[in-house]
Amino acid sequence: MDLRFTAEEEAFRLDVRAFIRENLDPVTHRKMVEGRIPDREEIVAWQRKLNTRNWATPSWPQSHGGPGFTPVQRYIFLDELHQAPAPEPVSFNVSMIGPVLIEYGTAAQQERFLAATANLDIWWAQGFSEPGAGSDLASLRTSARRDGDHYVVSGHKIWQGMAHHADWMFTLVRSDPQAPKKQMGISFLLIDLRLPGVTIRPIITLDERHEVNEVFLDEVRVPVDCLIGEENKGWDVTKFLLSNERTGIARIGMTKHLIRRIKRLAGGNRSVLAKAAALEAELKILEITQLRILDGQRRSSAADPRSSILKLKGVELRQAASELLLAAAGTSALEVRHDDAPLGDDDAEWLGTIMPNYGILRAASIYGGSSEVQKGILAKTQLGL
Repeated sequence: MDLRFTAEEEAFRLDVRAFIRENLDPVTHRKMVEGRIPDREEIVAWQRKLNTRNWATPSWPQSHGGPGFTPVQRYIFLDELHQAPAPEPVSFNVSMIGPVLIEYGTAAQQERFLAATANLDIWWAQGFSEPGAGSDLASLRTSARRDGDHYVVSGHKIWQGMAHHADWMFTLVRSDPQAPKKQMGISFLLIDLRLPGVTIRPIITLDERHEVNEVFLDEVRVPVDCLIGEENKGWDVTKFLLSNERTGIARIGMTKHLIRRIKRLAGGNRSVLAKAAALEAELKILEITQLRILDGQRRSSAADPRSSILKLKGVELRQAASELLLAAAGTSALEVRHDDAPLGDDDAEWLGTIMPNYGILRAASIYGGSSEVQKGILAKTQLGL
C-alpha cells in the first residue's frame, strides 16, 4: 500500500491551490476565514469561476460536463477548498440532484438541467423532510395526484437549507397512498419554486441566522415531464441520492482550518494547546484512513463501507474542534454578531460566528446519515455483527 501522492497528483494540488489564490474574491475569502456565510451572489460568482475549469462538478464524469476526476483528485480538490478556505460547490446541485439526473434522468431532462445546474443558473433546494418525516423519511405525507399531464402536489416541507436562494426543488411525494409498504408509492419530482401555490417561509434559528426554511405546496401543478425515474419508485432514486450526499462528509481540511484558529486564539494557554495537539493526532489518523481508502479506489470503483468511519469520526473531530475553539475564545465568543457585520481586519481574529457555528455543527452527526446509522453499517460490514 502506497499512501503517497504521485507526482501528477501533487502537481494537481498546486494547480488547484494557485487557482483558488488567483480567482477567489478577497471579500468571499475573508468571510470564509471568519466563519461567515457568503451571500448568494458571492457563491454564484465563485461556482461559475470553478465551472470555467469544469471544477464546479468534481464528482461528475466528463461525458456529462464534469472534470472526470479520479477519487484522489476529488479528495485533493475538496481538501484545498476546505483549507483555503473557499466555498464548496453547492451540494444540492452538484452532489445530489446532478448525479441523480445523470443516473435516472431522461436525455431531455439532462439537456434541460445539467449545464444550468453546474453553472448555478439554477439553484436547487432539497424537499425531503416534513413535520413528522425527517429521520423516518418514508413517513412523508406530501401528496401528488395525477391530473392529465400534471401532478397536483400539496403538502408541507421543512428544514430546506438555502431554499430562499433556490429556483427549483427536488422533492419526494406520495403518489400512491394505497401502496402496501410506506417506502413504495413515493415519486421523485422536480418543482419550479415560482409556480403558483408555492410559499417559502424562513425559519430563523436561535443564532438569528436564516439558513433553513419551510415550503408549503398548495395544489401546485407540476408537469409530468418533471418526474425523475418511474412513478412510485422514487425510493430507489432517494437511496442513490443519499449515498452521494454521504460522500466527503469527513471534511478533514475544515477541521485543520479550525485547529489553526484554535492555536491563534490560545496564545500561551497550555491546556488548550495540549488539547489541540491531541485533536491533530486523531485527525492525522483519520487522514491516513482516508488515504488508505483512496488507495483502494485507485484500483476499484466499488463502494467501500469503511467510508462510514470517515463520516463518523470526521464529524466527531469537527465538533470537538468547534468546542475547543469556543473554549479558546472564552467569553468573547458570546458576543454573537451577524454575517452582514463589517469585515474584520486581515490580521484580526473575528469571533462573532464561533458560537453560532458551534451550535450548527451539533446537527452534523444527524444529516447525511446519523452517527447511529454509520455505527450500524460498520458493525455489519466490518465486524460481521
